[in-house]
Amino acid sequence: MPDWTAGMQQTFEYYEVDPTSWKDMRRLTTITNSSINRDAEAETLATASIDATEEFGEMYIRIYLKTIQNGIKESTSLGTFLIQTPNDKFDGAVHTFSYDAYSPLLELKDNPPPLGYFIPKGTNVMEIASTLCEENCRAPVTKADSAVTLVEDFVAEESETWLSFLSDLIALADYEFALGDYGEILFMPMVESRSLQPRAIYNDDNSSILYPDAEMKRDLYGIPNAVEVVYTNSYDTPAYIKVVNDDPNSPTSTVSRGREIIHRDTSPSTNGKPTDAEMEEYANNLLSELSTLEYTITYRHGFNLSRLKEGVLLNYERAGYNNIKARIISQSISCEPGCPVDETAVYTINLWKG
Repeated sequence: MPDWTAGMQQTFEYYEVDPTSWKDMRRLTTITNSSINRDAEAETLATASIDATEEFGEMYIRIYLKTIQNGIKESTSLGTFLIQTPNDKFDGAVHTFSYDAYSPLLELKDNPPPLGYFIPKGTNVMEIASTLCEENCRAPVTKADSAVTLVEDFVAEESETWLSFLSDLIALADYEFALGDYGEILFMPMVESRSLQPRAIYNDDNSSILYPDAEMKRDLYGIPNAVEVVYTNSYDTPAYIKVVNDDPNSPTSTVSRGREIIHRDTSPSTNGKPTDAEMEEYANNLLSELSTLEYTITYRHGFNLSRLKEGVLLNYERAGYNNIKARIISQSISCEPGCPVDETAVYTINLWKG
């Protein structure tokens, strides 16, 4: 594996992929440019833009980063993408065909389950999810072990695709879809950001692959500093409590803001009428939960093996970003010399803990 913090020669190669064996078939020499976008919020998780001087039919293309470092040649797959109908442009001499391409999850998005389809209760969630993925797309599927079974029939809605249906299904076992380096379909356990182990550490020392620019965004709008909880029931006397964040060290407190911003809960989740102590605990927990601020940080770095939804640790002292543990939510990879990656990650901070 190359040392991504050191110098190297970089080029890119493209291959048509056999959808049955999932192996490279032939090298494509007419592709002139490409870029890759990975997005945790997108259904297919990854897309690509590909330009070529040749018109292709629908097929899978694999993109490789080829490196030479200390005389050692290596290939790193950046993903496998299904290209769709192109746009073409003619400049008087050369036709250029521009393709939109999608991850193999597109095949699960293209078709719905049969009308009235359901999975009976008692079925192992991850076993049936793996089977259904294998039956409805051509990409290899890496299975995940889980003992979770359905407690009731799991029914497909008429408007659902296989992808949305299976995404909801595996969420019952605390899994979500992910993609492997070669485009294989993976199941990733859901893990809280603060529990992630960093895959990459970015700093600003002499071996850093960080580019100098970085941007931090956060939005305090809508974060309350007071919570009112109202319990009403026709059989019980009403109950009410109000909890206020008046901590001068909290940026959202009544002291810091100079005003109250109230969140009112008129349907607390309680088992019967709560006691005063239970009401206070419920209100404190709710205000603490609502006082969580999400930070979004965007930066650029040289290519490495960090992937979508993995953890990173930022120690970019010149920007004042110290010991920030975040989760990657998007990556844009430019397939050009240097192979820069524009990356966005998120992390949260609790502004009041009660």
